[in-house]
Amino acid sequence: MSGRAQGERPELHAWVSEHLDDLVQHLIGWVRLRSVAGMPEHQADLQRSANWLAGVLRDTGFPRAEIWEVEGGAPAVYAEWCEAPGAPTVLVYSHHDVRAAKDDTWGQVPPFEPALRDGRLWGRGTSDAKGQVLAHVWGVRAHLATTGRPAPAVNLKLLVEGEEEQTSPHLAGLLDAHPEARQADLVVLSDTMLWRADAPAVCVGLRGSLNASLEVRGPGRDIHSGAVSGIAPNPVVELVRLLAQLHDEDGRVTLPGFYDDVVPGDEAERAALRELPWDEDEWRERTQAGPVGGEHGWTPLERLWLRPTAEVLALVAGDVSGPSRGAIPSKAEASLSIRTVPEQRVAVVAEQLRTWVAERIGDRVEYTLDIPLEGAQEAYRTPADLPALAALRDAMADGFSAPRVGQMRNAGGSPASLLHDVTGAPVVFFGTGLPEDHWHDSDESVRVDLLHAGVATLASFWTRLSRPGEAASSG
Repeated sequence: MSGRAQGERPELHAWVSEHLDDLVQHLIGWVRLRSVAGMPEHQADLQRSANWLAGVLRDTGFPRAEIWEVEGGAPAVYAEWCEAPGAPTVLVYSHHDVRAAKDDTWGQVPPFEPALRDGRLWGRGTSDAKGQVLAHVWGVRAHLATTGRPAPAVNLKLLVEGEEEQTSPHLAGLLDAHPEARQADLVVLSDTMLWRADAPAVCVGLRGSLNASLEVRGPGRDIHSGAVSGIAPNPVVELVRLLAQLHDEDGRVTLPGFYDDVVPGDEAERAALRELPWDEDEWRERTQAGPVGGEHGWTPLERLWLRPTAEVLALVAGDVSGPSRGAIPSKAEASLSIRTVPEQRVAVVAEQLRTWVAERIGDRVEYTLDIPLEGAQEAYRTPADLPALAALRDAMADGFSAPRVGQMRNAGGSPASLLHDVTGAPVVFFGTGLPEDHWHDSDESVRVDLLHAGVATLASFWTRLSRPGEAASSG
């Protein structure tokens, strides 16, 4: 690793250790604000969450920290601290909205009553992504405290939106309305996961995301099966028959042309993935994901990060609650999620899905396929030769006290491609989550030691990024 400053690490880690309890208390207070995305009854909570963060940023020293209101949406927080002439300007992106949670499905704590237990802080948003945002806040504080600087060594801009869990419907409009946020040399996206606590790896890309809903209609109304069974079209049977064809016997997605733009990935990256520790039994225990499957001919981590996928997320039909009426339902619905890789384009994949459904669905049913492209996200990969990526890798070695830092991607989607397009700046990724943190599920939590490592990493990163030869470059 290039240019590691071994001497600054003990002081940095000592400072973070001394203030770690304060960070945890900060996070506890913020998690108690139920900033749930997409639910009108939580609009006031989203407003409180934004105001809470803006206040913390002002307390940290940011001379500008304000709320950006969104008509018909949730507020975002924007902050600037740009007092480093000649140094790179960095836009940090994350979000303060969280997924809905039901108290009766959580076994550790009620979702908005966080508690520290066995080195983990439990509660909705502790990992996704309020913990990641506070790692940035305390990373700035640690950077200033351990360098003695009155302002950060780089020019910092933070944009923490309130609608990421709804695929960021107003983010492009926000960036269009506020051109100051678009002026950056580098974007740091903090809504990502690490691979393993004892095997830090720098994330170099995310898959894209495309969602679709398919409604299949048979009879004009729900009809008693004893009256029409055997001759009436059954939309449930037709939908299940169709979905069963989504993958072939080798686990490949059957959409026409789906793999035409997909490249295998360079051997250097595939070799880096092979160096990450992998054990199927451990993976199943960490994630509760069940036996490993997927596309034949690729390792599990290649399937997870380098290959596109198609999944069925929901299937609804008939009497889903209460006693059965013994009726053939008039309609059946499915929700689909397609994850793309950087070579693909979501608009092209959407047309492939439309063609696939039209060619394979039976002629005795009608259907509606809805693919909202405005909520789709393109995949993104960080340029391999980006100096800021090397600086981040070295900063992670500092933050995690690791002799080496591996390389990975993340399986989920994000607005990385949008942020790249509107700023013209490359994107790097850093987060403090783990697969076992149960994002979007019950009993979400974050490891406190990873918050420590995250704060130390970011404090070191701002110093490294400001040095000649380690600055951001456009790409």
